Amino acid sequence: MSEAANVPTIFAEPTPMGLIGLAIGCAALTPIALGLTLTPAALKTAAMLCLLFGGGCQFLAGVMSLANKNLYGGTLFTAFAFNWVMNWWILTSIAGGVMPDHQVLLSVDICFLLIFSAMTYGFGFFSGLLFVFLLVIDLMYAFKIVAALTGTAALALPIAALTIVLGLVALWIAFALLINPVAGRVFWFPGPVFRAAPAPGKAA
Repeated sequence: MSEAANVPTIFAEPTPMGLIGLAIGCAALTPIALGLTLTPAALKTAAMLCLLFGGGCQFLAGVMSLANKNLYGGTLFTAFAFNWVMNWWILTSIAGGVMPDHQVLLSVDICFLLIFSAMTYGFGFFSGLLFVFLLVIDLMYAFKIVAALTGTAALALPIAALTIVLGLVALWIAFALLINPVAGRVFWFPGPVFRAAPAPGKAA
């Protein structure tokens, strides 16, 4: 997810670490999203995994990406890391009998949807798989917003399914970045969806 291949880097590519952390966070949320377990112990267990892997791995990946001059990867991972910290707080609060405020969370989810929608377009200039990855996040937030506005429970299962898909896509991208350089094109990783317009005066 680097913008320029010739920019000197300080750290090895941190993207796989951030994506693996995200996948583990999604795995921790899946039993709860599917309604398989909603006990305080389950909520607290998922909360800690969200904090350590979803938040911790992505924060490290974000800071390392920014140090490597990777604006897109650094911005995405760092912002998403704090979102996982919010997941930790929400799950811990619910386990303790305190429900987070509905209106505040709805407002934040709308803001996140706007942010990730713009970043989805931007990542389309890097890879189709990254574009799909962000598109899954967009759909999750859109479904959450619709569910919050309408009070329907019908979107609970689609949101759970998207959580699983997000984790699987994250793992696929991480494996592609880790394995393909040493084993060849084992994991499919397509090129850009969009191509930037040529600068004025330059041929396409």
